[in-house]
Amino acid sequence: MSGQHANASGWYLIQCKPRQDERAEQNLRNQSFNCYRPLRRAQQVKRGRQAEVSESLFPGYLFVRLDRLQDNWYSIRSTRGVARLVTFGNEPAVVPADLINRLHAHEREAPVACQFSCGDAVRITEGPFSELEAIFLRNDGEERAILLLTLLHREQRLKMPLRSIKSAGERSAQANAFAGQSLAGAKYA
Repeated sequence: MSGQHANASGWYLIQCKPRQDERAEQNLRNQSFNCYRPLRRAQQVKRGRQAEVSESLFPGYLFVRLDRLQDNWYSIRSTRGVARLVTFGNEPAVVPADLINRLHAHEREAPVACQFSCGDAVRITEGPFSELEAIFLRNDGEERAILLLTLLHREQRLKMPLRSIKSAGERSAQANAFAGQSLAGAKYA
């Protein structure tokens, strides 16, 4: 370690073994290391149902706060789930604290990513229209969608939270017909 970094305390990058991010984080925490694994919310199908899950923003990596003078760095290498401490040359890669702060802020503000396209058949999972099929028209902000729902032989536009809809699988005949129409002049509620 060079003299200029001898008293460096800060965030460092850990590379984890494949698909062992959570394991590495837990084992490092068990050794009293301060770890941070940025997460993002995503929609995933589990057992045929749409579920919101948290997954690593940087799969295979996590950050650890270390003090070069006081922490035992050697135990990190033998921690289950950890592949190595990321280095440049022989120096551990220092991650700016500002970057960690921005990742924390982004994690708190990040909405669920929308996975639907105009014309996709969706199933409503919550509320009075639960289990009804509709057609996804477009996003309405970051957390809502505008759907086209057929009720009483009339098409109605409906705003729903993204967390309240899931893919209906194959496109229905109605969705295929709708997708074929030009949306250039359409106005949405």
